[in-house]
Amino acid sequence: MDTPENAAPHGDPLANGADTAPSVGVISQYVKDFSFENPNSPAIYQIQGQPAFDVQFNIGAAEVAQDVHEVTLKIDVRAQMEDQVAFIVDLSYSGLFAIRNIPEEHLQPFLLGEAPRLLFPFARRVLADAVRDGGFPPLMLEPIDFNGLYEQQRAQHDSQLQAGGEAGQA
Repeated sequence: MDTPENAAPHGDPLANGADTAPSVGVISQYVKDFSFENPNSPAIYQIQGQPAFDVQFNIGAAEVAQDVHEVTLKIDVRAQMEDQVAFIVDLSYSGLFAIRNIPEEHLQPFLLGEAPRLLFPFARRVLADAVRDGGFPPLMLEPIDFNGLYEQQRAQHDSQLQAGGEAGQA
C-alpha cells in the first residue's frame, strides 16, 4: 500500500493531529420515493391463493458532498393473482454515509455491496408494512447477499471487458 510521505503507516494519526484513519458512518436513512398501487381492488380480494411475485433490485450511489455519499436501494415488486395484478410496490430507500480515508479500490465495494446490506432490513420492513396495510399478508423478502452480487457483477463486467479486448486484437 502506498502512503504519502507525510502519512503515518496503517492509517495511524499523524503527529500534527491530522485524521488519516479510515471511517464510515451512517448519517441518516430515509424513504426517498414510495408508491403502493392496488389497481384491482376490491375484486382482487375475492381471488383465493398465493400471488406470484416479481421482485427487482437496483442500487445507486452518488457523492452528494465531500466525504458524504447517498446510497439508494430501489425495490420494485409486482404481485399477480391469476391474470390480475394484486399490487405493485416501488420503494427507493436511501442512506447517507460519511466516508473518510477509504482507499478508492474499497469505495465501490462498500457503496454497492455493504451499504445496501445495511439499508436492506429497514427497507424490508417498510415494504412488509405497506403490503400488509394494502390488505395482503406482509411480504417478507429473504436476506440478500449484496456483497456477493456486487462481486459477481464485477467479475462478469471484467470478463466482458477482457473478451472485448481479445476480440479487438483478433
